[in-house]
Amino acid sequence: MKHIVLTGGGTAGHVTPNIAMIPALQEKGFQISYIGSYDGIEKKLIEEMGIPYYGISSGKLRRYFDPKNFTDPFKVLKGYQEARKLLKKLKPDVVFSKGGFVTVPVVIAAKHRKIPAIIHESDMTPGLANKLCIPSAVKVCCNFPETVDKLPSDKAVLTGTPIRQELLNGNKLAALKFTGLKPDKPVLMVIGGSLGSVAVNTAVRQILPELLKDFQVVHLCGKEKLDESLTSLDGYVQYEYIKKELADLFALSDIVISRAGANAICEISALKKPNLLIPLSANASRGDQILNARSFEKLGYSKVLEEEELNNEILLKTIRDLYANKDSYIKAMSESSQMDSIGKIVQMICEYAK
Repeated sequence: MKHIVLTGGGTAGHVTPNIAMIPALQEKGFQISYIGSYDGIEKKLIEEMGIPYYGISSGKLRRYFDPKNFTDPFKVLKGYQEARKLLKKLKPDVVFSKGGFVTVPVVIAAKHRKIPAIIHESDMTPGLANKLCIPSAVKVCCNFPETVDKLPSDKAVLTGTPIRQELLNGNKLAALKFTGLKPDKPVLMVIGGSLGSVAVNTAVRQILPELLKDFQVVHLCGKEKLDESLTSLDGYVQYEYIKKELADLFALSDIVISRAGANAICEISALKKPNLLIPLSANASRGDQILNARSFEKLGYSKVLEEEELNNEILLKTIRDLYANKDSYIKAMSESSQMDSIGKIVQMICEYAK
């Protein structure tokens, strides 16, 4: 039996594509193990699926000054030693990495153990963790055609991003029952990302009195980001994080507001949901979400508002415009050629596992 080690973590975006591939890998007869951080979001998500999970030490590599910059390199070195030991014990035929800092020691250790490692970059430009992994990888899968030119030509493969297939089978009636919302008023879903975006959450909550005149709102606000003062508001429901009912909530939603993490926007476009993207600002990140969002805007899939532009008036107007023109966004997304990402990546994994 072939054995694969999956790795990726830090945010849900570094885990969900791995989760999306698990059924197809199991169908091909793979034994699956997962290496993540000791206590990242990935631990709970993977253990719930009954996949053996192994934690290693994980440090973040930052481009800015932080006292942790002095201690984190030691965590990464410790993670590398732990990953080497684990790979020796598990003896996988292949490693697949979805990114996040926990993957760096795993991919480098795989190279030293002569195990082929395939990595996946969802964003337009490779993040620091993946940049460090590229020299040790046999192939680099990417999501945007624009990314291929930024990668070594003998390693780059355009695959798109694996989408959780169960998201495509949501049930609107189940969502109405779950949320207690009414069937005859449009629904706006707000996704602040797994860690919760304070900027997006605050901007939406500030306009709720106006927004609820036209829409009902389903708000996925992130861990510990619930606002207790809004619990009894008619037409507004909020959740920290939704797993099982997410497909149903998507089926219920007419339009979506989201951060512009690559996995999130690929799922939204696969579901053909007209969307407003509010990318993480360049001050708080390397600007990858802005590039992702602008690419989708150019294709006619999304409207984009940058964080710095956010005010009550502009946000309300943009949401109303998006809803008024929703058909043109649905048409653009329907005409896009969705790649069979899971099939393409799993086939590649099979070839290297030989």
